[in-house]
Amino acid sequence: MYIIVVGCGKVGYTLVEQLSGENHNIVVVDERAERVQELTESLDAMGVVGNGISHQTLMEAGIDKADLLVAVTGSDEQNLLCCVLAKKAGHCNAIARVRNPIYHKELEFLQKEFGLAMIINPESAAANEIARLFQFPSALEIDSFANGHVELLHFRIGKNSPLIHEKVMNIRTFHHNILVAMVKRNDQVIIPNGEFVFEEGDIAAIAADPAEATSFFKKLGIGTGRVSNAMIIGGGTIAYYLAEKLIATGIHTTIIEVNRERCEELSDKLPNAVIVHGDGTDQNLLLQEGLPNAEGFAALTGLDEENILLSLYAKGISNAKTMTKINRIKFTEVINNLNLDSIVYPRLTTAALITKYVRSMSNSMGSNVENLYRLEDGKAEALEFIIHESSPVVGIPLHQLRIRKNILIACIYHRGKVIIPGGNDCMQIGDSVVVIAANHRIGDINEILEA
Repeated sequence: MYIIVVGCGKVGYTLVEQLSGENHNIVVVDERAERVQELTESLDAMGVVGNGISHQTLMEAGIDKADLLVAVTGSDEQNLLCCVLAKKAGHCNAIARVRNPIYHKELEFLQKEFGLAMIINPESAAANEIARLFQFPSALEIDSFANGHVELLHFRIGKNSPLIHEKVMNIRTFHHNILVAMVKRNDQVIIPNGEFVFEEGDIAAIAADPAEATSFFKKLGIGTGRVSNAMIIGGGTIAYYLAEKLIATGIHTTIIEVNRERCEELSDKLPNAVIVHGDGTDQNLLLQEGLPNAEGFAALTGLDEENILLSLYAKGISNAKTMTKINRIKFTEVINNLNLDSIVYPRLTTAALITKYVRSMSNSMGSNVENLYRLEDGKAEALEFIIHESSPVVGIPLHQLRIRKNILIACIYHRGKVIIPGGNDCMQIGDSVVVIAANHRIGDINEILEA
């Protein structure tokens, strides 16, 4: 595909980084020559220096032959206008990043009226992720499929876990209707077979419907109840969206923000939240506001280092479920060794949403990519396919399919029923199928098969 990315900031760079490995022709556009040069020298992309809302610049970038334009500049209005001009100039599909909360309730309207393929709000997506984990704090990460009917829950095998030294095949001793889809051990991602033995420190991912997952965690002696209160450090856009969602579910929410003017703005917009003006790195203030008794803690300041230290401090003096926002992702190995609870990368979430759409556009076979989650620093992916026409996988028992190594059919959602598949189960037209793939990039359900 021919793809134009307007905006060479963090999200633009991450998006090109992911898409350039999937055999697309990519052109980046930005007014800052140094950003264009930096990106094109390090990644497989062409560059054009100019304004994305200039018709001449778009023509220079090849809008007349583009399949997709993605606008991720720092201005919502520029992104929307760029997409509208692109559709008129080149008749391509267009995706805009829109972040300002004033547009949040109008995104569906804007998408429809402007004829856009997608509008993405990274801050809202990050807030959704945090809110979901506060509802199920035992999980490190939750990936949702089939409109919430199927979940992939990641959790750490603690030192007292009854799963230590158990084989995967014995998991039915604890619960029969879940499937161990993936295990991360140190830096290795494993699609386990029945003989795989769990060890302390492993991060396992199970596929199940939410009720079955809750039952499984209870049998392991792991609490599953949502948090009753949460403390948020930093009063930015993610904090606003998050507080709105937490308050709506009855979670007592406190926001600590250093900027007085922003505190007053948040007080007006969030009358049911407790807004505290102060420095979130002040230990005395954190103690005074009840951090030792907090059940949920989200470090959402603009500094990664500050967020990491805050979360480590919160883990040391409380039993809170901690969430840490990270914008820069070049030190993931160091971060992973810090034993933080859950980490949110807003720009990775955004890039994954766009990558999902690109793969669906590229596919002309028997299914489409409904959801895509990059797992463990991109070492694996979890994908949901909707099977919409006959293909070589339809109606054939799984044990008869020649499925490629390091690919697992984790779940089938068939006519309202969640199926943890065995060898005799089949995929049918209309099913949602969740696939875990390690060291593969697949865009169609047929690609799970050996050539």
